[in-house]
Amino acid sequence: MHTILHLITRIFTFTALRYFVIAGIFFALFYGLIRERFTRNKIQQKHAGKKDFRREILHSLQSSLVFTIISYIIFLTPFSKYTLVYHNLSDHSIVWLVFSLLLCLIIHDTYFYWMHRLLHHPKIFRLTHLLHHRSTNPSPWAAYSFHFIESWTEGAVLLLIALILPVHILTIALFTIISLIINAYGHLGYEIMPRSFRSSFLFEIFNTSVHHNMHHSKFKGNYGLYFRIWDRLMGTEHPDYVREYDRIQGQRFSVASPANS
Repeated sequence: MHTILHLITRIFTFTALRYFVIAGIFFALFYGLIRERFTRNKIQQKHAGKKDFRREILHSLQSSLVFTIISYIIFLTPFSKYTLVYHNLSDHSIVWLVFSLLLCLIIHDTYFYWMHRLLHHPKIFRLTHLLHHRSTNPSPWAAYSFHFIESWTEGAVLLLIALILPVHILTIALFTIISLIINAYGHLGYEIMPRSFRSSFLFEIFNTSVHHNMHHSKFKGNYGLYFRIWDRLMGTEHPDYVREYDRIQGQRFSVASPANS
């Protein structure tokens, strides 16, 4: 039992530290050090308060504990023999190492979209996902701010990936870091995409901070995590998203907004 608690403590420390470093950097910059320089980037003019930040951090720590338990089960219990996780780089090519990381993000986005829509079912929403939506004007600290039950559904994607995809432990580590960075950006409350992003094909594929911020302020639509693809295919993207994105970018750069698409 002592060994198990020691391992869980180490995993939790890493998970919580990852959260505080990544979300903390975003928060320190945009809510502190360079806040005045980015006033035009602010998506909602109102500001979240210390009470909101404390709530988001508290529930994010709870989620970190749930993620820790899921990781412990996947990697450090007899269940690990049923997974496709590998530890020797020589087992697969470096090309696969990189490609599997991309597949992790695609699988996660698909999983998240449908899980997220389910959480918005009226009979489920108030019991679980409403807590996350208490951050109507989210900050980076909201990245892991989930109800206890939702934390398990959010973290279960790692179990799914480990069962269906040969993934190196390094790939999983990179996946969790990249996922959190994008998640913190989605909850940033500021749009920081360059002006050129709007006119590139990438705008048609990837989400932005405005995209997810609208989900928090409107409570429906824009269910995707990394990509716009599922929202566009299923007709769930908020109809005012592009207009709102153009408004923010026009506000940032003081130029006429591009034509709506």
